[in-house]
Order: sequence, then C-alpha cells, then structure tokens
Amino acid sequence: MLKELYNYRQLLKSNVRKEIRGKYKGSFLGVLWSFVNPLLTTLVYAIVFPFILRGGQEHYTTFIVIAILPWSWFTTVISQGTNTILANGGIIKKVYFPREILPLSIAVSGLINFLISCIIIMIFLFCSGIGFSFYILLLPIIVVIQFILSFAIVLITSSIDVYVRDLEYIINFFISMLFYATPVLYSMDMFPKKIQMLLHLNPMATIIESYRNIFFYQTMPNMIGLLFVFIFSIVLLLIGIKVFKKLEKGFAEEL
Repeated sequence: MLKELYNYRQLLKSNVRKEIRGKYKGSFLGVLWSFVNPLLTTLVYAIVFPFILRGGQEHYTTFIVIAILPWSWFTTVISQGTNTILANGGIIKKVYFPREILPLSIAVSGLINFLISCIIIMIFLFCSGIGFSFYILLLPIIVVIQFILSFAIVLITSSIDVYVRDLEYIINFFISMLFYATPVLYSMDMFPKKIQMLLHLNPMATIIESYRNIFFYQTMPNMIGLLFVFIFSIVLLLIGIKVFKKLEKGFAEEL
C-alpha cells in the first residue's frame, strides 16, 4: 500500500492542494476563513461559558483556543473524510488509483490547516502574557498521534459509508456528543478521579489535555497516556487498512 501511495504521490499532492484551496473557493476571505471560523467560535464560547461554568479560569479565551483548534481539525477530518469516497464516486468508476489517497488527502489537508492555524495559538499565548516554554518542542509528537488517529478513523468510516449511507449522519451526531466528553470548554480537574478515568477512555481527551499542557500550563504532558493513545491509534490504523482493503473491492459496484 505504501509503495502504491508513493507511486501516486503527485495525485496525493494535487488532491491535498485541491482540498485546501477548494474549500473556500469563491469566498471573499478565501483561506482566511480557516482563521476566522475558529476565532468566531472561540469568541462565543469565551463570552457565554464563563457565566455558565463559573470556574473563574484565568485567560479563558486562550484556554479555549488551544483546545478548539485541534478539536476542529479532528471533527473536520472525520466529517469530510467519512463522505470522501461517495463524493468522488464518479472518478473512482472511471480511473484507477489507490483509493486510500482520498481519505489520506482529507487527513493531510486537515493537518496542514491545523499547523497554519497554530499561529493563532501563538498570538494568544503572546498577547495573554503566558508566553512559551521548551515543552512546545513536544508538539510534533502530539500532532502525529492525532493525525494517525484521525486517518485510522476515516479509513474505516469512509469505506463503510459506501455501503451504509446513513453512517455520515450517525458520525456527525456522535461527534456532537463526543464534544461534551472532551475537555474543550472545561478542565478535567473539575471532576472526581473516577469521572476523569472514564473521560480518558476518549483518546481525544488525552490529546486535548496534552496540547493544553505544553501551551497553557507549560508542563510535561501525560506521556504514558499519550503512549496508550499512540498504541491504540496504530492498532486502529491496521484495522482500518484491513477494513478498507476488504471493502474497496465493491466500491465501483456500490457507487
């Protein structure tokens, strides 16, 4: 599979470029919406949730920005990636290429958008006076783990979606529910240890906390927790490849 992806690397590059440029094609602000959307969302949360939670979190806007951006990357990849095979059905029936390129393109374009939007995090860290620490050097580790996890999920969901067309709606509902089980708007410290252990069954909870550790709290993230998420992501990726390879044989017929 890796050899095929390498041979079709130019197609992968073209697809990634299309995903990045085509998303906001025709709009006045263009790719600037990649910055504006999370900023507007953050503004709403920063105004409303301090009154609801009453937690008195210092630098709450920065606290949210650090979590909203990786969460937006995750949800965008999953929602768009789940539908990618169906959306490209016409090409699949006409031309041969490794079908994995389609979900991989979504995952890579999401990664690039997130890395660009990290500029927003840097701006908030600077303006809030929190600043930076050498723990920021651990960012690539967290990013790679989230990338593997996201790609593994869309390999599975995109292939199943061809056969079960309702899956994309189920996934969107599930992501909406998962949002509240992920420490995006709140800190895990608000809950007792038993609840925290339960919430950590969600791998994105560990990932979001890790971003907050290196950016906001400027401490070492839970490396053991990250290791578990990494192992889980690799296992899920291997399962995803197996499922995708098995189901792709019937893509042309179903589409």
